[in-house]
Amino acid sequence: MVVISVIVPVRDGLPWLEDQLTALARQRFGQPWELIVVDNGSTDGSGDLARRWAERDDRITVIDGSDLGGAAAARNAGARHARGGLLAFCDADDVVGPDWLAACAETSERADVVAGVFDLTSLNGLPPSAPVPASMRQLPHLPAGLSANLAVHKSAFDAVGGFAEELTTGEDVDLCWRLQESGHRFALATGAVVSKRDRTGFREVFAQAAAYGRGAPVLYRRHRSAGAGRNLSGAARSWVWLVLHLPDLVRPGPGRTAWARGAGMRTGRLVGSVRERVFYP
Repeated sequence: MVVISVIVPVRDGLPWLEDQLTALARQRFGQPWELIVVDNGSTDGSGDLARRWAERDDRITVIDGSDLGGAAAARNAGARHARGGLLAFCDADDVVGPDWLAACAETSERADVVAGVFDLTSLNGLPPSAPVPASMRQLPHLPAGLSANLAVHKSAFDAVGGFAEELTTGEDVDLCWRLQESGHRFALATGAVVSKRDRTGFREVFAQAAAYGRGAPVLYRRHRSAGAGRNLSGAARSWVWLVLHLPDLVRPGPGRTAWARGAGMRTGRLVGSVRERVFYP
C-alpha cells in the first residue's frame, strides 16, 4: 500500500527538473511511496524527461496538466490521482534532502499538515547557514509553510477542498490557515530539508517578490474574520530599511538582490491593497 504520494508540478522546469527527480529517487525511506509529476503545459521537454524517468521507475506517474490554470490547479490534479494517505509537495527547480520523505512521514504522525525547512544557500552560491522555516512568521496569523516543502494528510486536504485555484500566489499559506482554522494540527519538520533555488537578476527577483506581495492583501481579506492581522510597525521598518539601503543599488551583490526583494514585496503589497480595498502595506 502506498503511504506517501509526492506531487511535483512542472512548467518548463529544465534543466533543474533532473536534479529534483534524482534527489527524490535517492530518498532514504523504507516505506512505499509514489511520485506524481504534473506537466502543467511545458514546452521545453520537461514532460518528456519525466516520462523517460517513469519508464525506468514504476513509482513515477506523469499526468497531463496542460489545460490547468496554474500550479495550484496542477497540485490539486496530482492529489486527485494520489493513492497515498499523505500528500507531499515540492517544486521542480529545488532539491529535496535525502531524508525529506522520512522526516515528513515521521512528523505527520502528530500533525495533519507539516511544513519543512529550507536550505537557502547551497544552490545559490552563498556561505553555508542553518536551514530556515520560510514563511512561518511573514504574515501575522497562524503558522504556515510553502508548497515547495509541505505535507498534508489527504483526508484533511480533501476536507478543506485542497488548494484555492483562484489564487495565483499564497495558495499554500491559505491552505495551511484554512486547515488550522478548521481544527487541523500544524507542525514543523526540521528534518525535512529542501535546498531552494532563488531567482537571479534584479528584475526577476523584484517581479517574483512583487507577485508574492500582491497576494498578501488577498490573504488578509480572506482570513481577517478568523483573526489575520497586520504588522504595521514591521512594514514601517521595512520601508525605512529600503530608504537607508538605497546605496546598495549601485553595488552588485547580495545587498542589491536583498533590496530588490524587499522593494518588490512592499510594492506588491501596496498594489494588492488597492486592488483588494484593504490596507496591508
